[in-house]
Amino acid sequence: MGKRKFGKGAHKCTHCGGYGHVYQMHDLKLCRRCFRELAPKIGFKKYS
Repeated sequence: MGKRKFGKGAHKCTHCGGYGHVYQMHDLKLCRRCFRELAPKIGFKKYS
């Protein structure tokens, strides 16, 4: 079997190494939990 090209196991979080819901937009490659932790440090702001 080759490497996965799509689906949950296709991309890995660069921070924790998880394969769950990984954001790839803007070349982030962070899972949702790590994104919530690191978003203020990266420069994202919460508006609501």
